[in-house]
Order: sequence, then C-alpha cells, then structure tokens
Amino acid sequence: MEGQQNSVPSLWLLALHWCLLLPLTESVTVVPWKPCTDLHPVDLLSRVLPHNGEALAGVRMVQEGGARGVQFFSPTQALTFPSSQLFINCPLFPAEFSIVATLKVPQIRVKRNEYLLAVVREDDNQLLLGLRFSKDKVHLIYRGSMGRERLSFKRIRLADNHWHSMVLAISGHHATLTLDCGIPLELVHKQPFPSDLSTDGSRFHIGSRRKWKGLFSGLLRQLVLLPGSDATSRVCPSSKPSLVELSVPTILSNLPAKSHMNDALLPPYETEVRVTLGSKPECTAAEQGQLWFDTLKRGLFLCDGAYWHSMLQEKDRLDYVDDYQDLYTTSETLDIELFQIPSVGLFAAMAHRANKPGSAIYRWIHGHFQLYQNISTFKAQAWKQFTIGRKIFLAVSNSVGPADGQREMSVIYRWSNKRLKFVRHQTLETHGARDWEAFHINNEAFLAVANHRTENGNHNINSVVYKWNPGTKTFEVNQTISTSGAYDWEFFTVGPYHFLAVANAFDGISTQIDSSIYIWLGGGFQLFQTIRTFGATDWEMFQIGNRVFLAVANGHMLCERGPSLYTINSTIYELDMTTKMFLKFQDIVTYSAVDWEFFSLGDEHFLVVANSYDGSSYSLNSVIYRWQGYEGFVPVHRLPTIGCSDWEFFTSEEGSYLMYSSAKTPLSKVFKLRIH
Repeated sequence: MEGQQNSVPSLWLLALHWCLLLPLTESVTVVPWKPCTDLHPVDLLSRVLPHNGEALAGVRMVQEGGARGVQFFSPTQALTFPSSQLFINCPLFPAEFSIVATLKVPQIRVKRNEYLLAVVREDDNQLLLGLRFSKDKVHLIYRGSMGRERLSFKRIRLADNHWHSMVLAISGHHATLTLDCGIPLELVHKQPFPSDLSTDGSRFHIGSRRKWKGLFSGLLRQLVLLPGSDATSRVCPSSKPSLVELSVPTILSNLPAKSHMNDALLPPYETEVRVTLGSKPECTAAEQGQLWFDTLKRGLFLCDGAYWHSMLQEKDRLDYVDDYQDLYTTSETLDIELFQIPSVGLFAAMAHRANKPGSAIYRWIHGHFQLYQNISTFKAQAWKQFTIGRKIFLAVSNSVGPADGQREMSVIYRWSNKRLKFVRHQTLETHGARDWEAFHINNEAFLAVANHRTENGNHNINSVVYKWNPGTKTFEVNQTISTSGAYDWEFFTVGPYHFLAVANAFDGISTQIDSSIYIWLGGGFQLFQTIRTFGATDWEMFQIGNRVFLAVANGHMLCERGPSLYTINSTIYELDMTTKMFLKFQDIVTYSAVDWEFFSLGDEHFLVVANSYDGSSYSLNSVIYRWQGYEGFVPVHRLPTIGCSDWEFFTSEEGSYLMYSSAKTPLSKVFKLRIH
C-alpha cells in the first residue's frame, strides 16, 4: 500500500512537468541528425577522370597484368577537387572510415614516399590527411589534437610491380590494413582518430600532395572512400584478391572480352589491334590503342587517344661528351649566336669584350669553325640573328660608347648576298645593352633591347621594343617597358598568345627583385606575371610534349646589407593551364648561372647550365641535366669550364655539338655529343 500511495504524487508531478513542457516543445522543430557526407562509397578516382574518355593532361591510361590503371605525370590541378563536394552537411572528416585502393607500383627507392591521396588546406598548404607508402611501409598521416599524427604499417611490400588491393579501416583507437584479402594487420593508437578534423578550405589531391615530391609513380585502378564503416567485408573474400572491386571507374573497368568474328573468347584482357601503315594518321579517342607503323622512319607508334608514342623506333641517346675543338679568340667572349645562311652554311657570331679588333664571326667548314669576318664592336654583350622576308640581319648590343663621353650605339647589320659579308644597316641608341630579342607577331617584325643601365649608373630605366617599318626599312620605337638592370629578353608563343619575359638583375640596391612576363594585347605588351628572381641573367623557354616550361638563371644574391651569394637556386617554372600562371616546378643549385640551353636528342630532353663563379673560382663544372619525367631534370654530365658565359647546341652533317664561351679567357670550346 505504501508503494501505491507514493506513486500517485509521482504520476501527478510527471503530468505537471509534461504540461509545462508542452507549450515549449510545440514551437521547437526537431532536426534529424545527418552525417557530414552520405554513408556510401565515394569513388575518388572517378571524380578527377573524364567520364567521356577524353585525354587529360598529365594522365595516361595503361593496361598491364590483365587490368587497366591510370598513370600520373604531374600534380596537375585537374587531379584535385574541393573537400566541400564530399562533406556537404558539415566540414568534418568522418571519425570512422575505410579506404580501398587497387594499385600496381614498380620498385622505388628506399627513402622515397609516394602519396595515393592527400587532403591539403589551400591557404597555408597544410596537410590535413594523407595516405602514402614507401618501399615496405604504408602510412596514414593526419592532423590530430596533439599536432601531426602518423599510423605506420610495416613490412607491407606494395612496390613489387604487381597488382595489389588494400583496405585501410579506421575506427577510434583501432586501425586495420588488409592486403589482397589476407589476414588483417591491426594497430592500436594511443589517441583515437579525431572526430573534429575540419576540412574547411581544403582540397582532395589524387596521386600527390600538391607537390612533385611524392608524386605517385605507379598505376592506380581504384581509390574509394567509405565513410562510417569497414569496407573489408564488402570486397573480401574474392576470386581475384589483388583486383577486388568496390567502385572502379567505368573507363578502367571496360575491357574487351568477346570477338565479333566467332563465339570464342580472345586471350584474357586482350583484343584485336589494327596497324596503320604509311603517313601519320590522326590520333583521337576513336583510334586509342591502335598502332601506326611509320614506313619511312621504320618506327612503331601507339595512340593514347591524343598523341602517338614511339614503341620500337631506335632512339638517339646521349652516351658521353668529347672535347672536340678549341677555338682561340682575340678576347673573352660573352655570347655566341649560331645561325644558318641558306646556300652558305653555319655561322657563329662571337661577342668579344675587347674593342680591338672587335667581335668575330666564324663559319663551320669541314667540321670546324674558322674565322670568317671581323666586326668593330664596343664591349659587345650579345648578338641576335633574324630574318625579315628574304633579308638576313644580325644585331649586336654594345655596352659602351666608342670613347668616353660618347653615346652608346648598338648596330644592326644586313647580310650582303653580293659581298657575302655583313654590312651596317642601322644604328640605335642603347644604354648598357645586354641583349636583343627578335620576333614576329601577325606577320610584323619586332626587335627588343634589354637596356641595363644609363651612363650615370641608374639601373631603373626603360628598355625598348622596336617595330620594323616596311616603308623606311628601319626599326622604329613601338613601346618602352620599365626594367631594372635588364639582362635578357625571351619571346615565346603558347597557342594564340605571345609572351615576352625580361630578366631583371639589379635595381641599384638589391638583386632580389621581380622579373616580369608580359603578354601581347591590343598592339602592345601588358604585364602578365611577376616572379621573384636573384640577379636574373637569362630566361629559357622550352616545351616537352604539351607542357610549357620557363627556366631562369639566377646570377647572385645581393642585398643592401650582407655579402653576395653565388651558390643559389636557379628555378624552372611550368605554365599551369588552370591558374594561367607559371608555377615553380624545380629548383637546381647553380653557381652564378648566366645561361640555360635546352636541346633534344631523339626522345630525350636536356638542359645545360652555364656556371660562371662560386665566390672564389671561375673554374667550375657546367652541368648537363636530363629530363626524367616526374623526377624533373637530373644531372648526367659535368663539363669543366672557365667563367662560362653561354652555351649553344647545334647539329651538322658530322653530328650534334655543344659550344661554350668564356668571359674570363680568350678560349671557346666545342664538345661533340656521342650518341648511340
């Protein structure tokens, strides 16, 4: 009875509480809980690959070992997407998740790490989460409450050139890795995976962590994020444990299986291939995977949907470099200009420091350079050869006047077919001129001079772009551009756009200044981009495939206070088609570099740098670098030089050569490139 009596007040109080609460709850909308992202498999690879099979810059599809995968050649912006596309309800990365990856990786160096994916914050480039592997480890890196955390699975050998499928599952303190549906390997971490890892302002990067360093070098077939659960039970067990499928992009899963000729099956993962003979056919998506045999060059080529790639053609490869010719000159030489005159031959114009007897032009005769013509110059800095119509011209940049107090005049010479010599055509007033650049835009001829400094030592002056007047047959001022100790102009074209880059070396106080790239718009050059350089002396533009690069030679680092530094980085930039800017691609240590020269032998590409001074000596090795794809340029040959000022590459009937000039000794040298 006592229990019943006590229950009455309790029920009455409960009813009263409910009545008081009811008016409040009627006005409150209860919002159901939602996860930050849908709890379904997210095919990360499909988000960056084109759905219609179109070619994607920096990506190639490859079929190996009975399966297709994609190979990455650059950390392009096309292989990224905003994290907000996945985490639509809130920016938090799931606290429980699994990642499924199917990959095939060749052997890699012991200390090299490669990224399968990375979540990187855009404003400060901070890594929020990354999945990477090394020769025998798999690492999950993430931003935890205590800073950067890492889970490492040891003795996991992915880099053996075989297909593997792995499932990484994370839940609280526990992490498991299952390779090829084998026995799971479990790790227990002191701290649980964070439940408050914000992805706000970040992007997913597939196959990299936004940098060339760590770029994935193998084939990637599948990369899936499954929020909220372990994907192992979804894909294992499997009849093909190394090629399990949770969500494979359509373009990689469609493999031909049946022949239309009969009911028999073709060999697994193979199909009929058509070989085209004769002249070069089109290579589009319709011809992808087809072969073309070039009957003239005896080469076999494969179409990847955009370009023909050589398969069996014999390629020229640089073997070693021979010391070929010592060319003794009357003075130190600051520049070499190589050019051909039809029906006459190959010439080398040498810009000599000494005024007497001036500069010299050499002609290639019977496999060697021989003196052909002397021209009066005044501390000549550079030569530039160009043609307008059928006329051949040669411009010299004189850096001083004929005598103290006299105006500095640079000269344009014209080739005389009658005299078979260069004769004076026009003089132009310049100011410490360091370089000429000649170019054509819309069938109009232009000539740009790099003015280095005025007679009173002011380096912040105008350089000039001249335009050819067909009526007077002379160059006239078209535009002036403000420069600071200008050393070099480089003109280049990308698609329909024309660019002019200036190497600014000194502003009167420091060499740490901006060099500028200009774009041709509305009849003149307008600023396109500035790049911080350090005593810049040269720009070299080159292309490898459809990729556009711009290399700067940094001479030395000098501030208002502090010593000069000559051992510094020179930098290669690549034109990023997404941002429409040149972005840093690779730094290379150089020693007061004054020139870059790009050249190709067969399918191999090279850069050679002119190292001139290391702070104590002019006797240095200049270096030839070879293009190694995702590794960039790597050194392959070192050539002894003295005060090297310029490199030029040329070919003749006798072979391929490199020629360098010295700003410290009256000796230039020709090297012969041995190829096999």
